[in-house]
Amino acid sequence: MIDDKELQSALSGYNQSFSLRTVHLLMYLFTNTNVRKIGPKEFISVFYSLQNWRSIFERFDRDRSGKIDATELRDALLSLGYSVSPTVLDLLVSKFDKTGGKNKAIEYDNFIECCLTVKGLTEKFKEKDTAYSGSATFTYETFMLTVLPFLIA
Repeated sequence: MIDDKELQSALSGYNQSFSLRTVHLLMYLFTNTNVRKIGPKEFISVFYSLQNWRSIFERFDRDRSGKIDATELRDALLSLGYSVSPTVLDLLVSKFDKTGGKNKAIEYDNFIECCLTVKGLTEKFKEKDTAYSGSATFTYETFMLTVLPFLIA
């Protein structure tokens, strides 16, 4: 088993570093718990997932800036099956832009974090939207337990 800091160290290389927040989100999504340790099976899944995310990032970073802007993010999310409103898109770019929204673009590690957040929250929402109507009913407790792991990761 390796912990979050060991995973961060193992993944950070090739001129790429990953924030502990991104590492925590990856660990959460591959273990479905907030335990900060993963085994070899989860590590392999994380590693191959990152290769997939890299290819998506490079495909949609059309201007080769090393960052994904709002239009590129919208297209990347659409390719993954997630259609978000322009308001949500702007909020995502502001939230995951390392400059606090000044660049209006997202770097690779934050792109992963952004996409995993959208993916995870969408999956949690779909669990409650069994009729696929686009709306769901949550208790306050369920809502908090659904959203907080993505905010605190």
